[in-house]
Amino acid sequence: MNELVIKIEKITGMKFKSLETLKTALTHTSYANEKGLPHSRSNERLEFLGDSILGFVIAEELFKRFPENPEGSLAKAKAILASEEVLSRLSKELKIGEFLFLGKGEELTGGRERDSILADVFEAIVASIYLECGMDAVRKFINFLFEDKYEKAINEELVHDSKTKLQELTQRKYRILPKYSVVDQYGPPHNLTFIVEVSVNGKVFGRGSGKSKKEAEQKAAQQALRRLEIENS
Repeated sequence: MNELVIKIEKITGMKFKSLETLKTALTHTSYANEKGLPHSRSNERLEFLGDSILGFVIAEELFKRFPENPEGSLAKAKAILASEEVLSRLSKELKIGEFLFLGKGEELTGGRERDSILADVFEAIVASIYLECGMDAVRKFINFLFEDKYEKAINEELVHDSKTKLQELTQRKYRILPKYSVVDQYGPPHNLTFIVEVSVNGKVFGRGSGKSKKEAEQKAAQQALRRLEIENS
């Protein structure tokens, strides 16, 4: 854990007052349950707080950087930047998986590399930085890691590969491709919202909404991947 602390303190320029909050941020519920620890000793509460803090900092930065962009463009970029795919990728770059406290079951089923766990722990770490070092440190941490991603997200160049991942998984497991269907759409013609479901072998695994069919398909694929991940764990 000290290696991670050094990385965070180097990025933020701030020192942790205590390492207990960071340790809690790295503690998965499976570990807390296995060790008989109170629920407050797992990272779920920190994840809840970190999700809001992360969203605020990203929204604030997008608002400042792109003064001419409308709300819809900023909202779409924010959703991309705060997605499970992006957050889990950042966790992997920081090698956060190496420092997780996991229960034996999660350990044996590859929890240290699981995108959903890594995205959640990233949010929990954001909260721990906020509580121990303050908001300025959080801004430095987030903006350092997202520096090259803000403009790419605005231009929709920050590629989501959830559809590719799902396709690879279904081909490997079922030897068929996932099927995407628009099941509903609503709103005025200039501002439609699409609802898409993705099915595999006739069974619906995911559902997503978005301002474009592509965005809705990506969200449906993300949900399907999470569901398949749980079923295969």
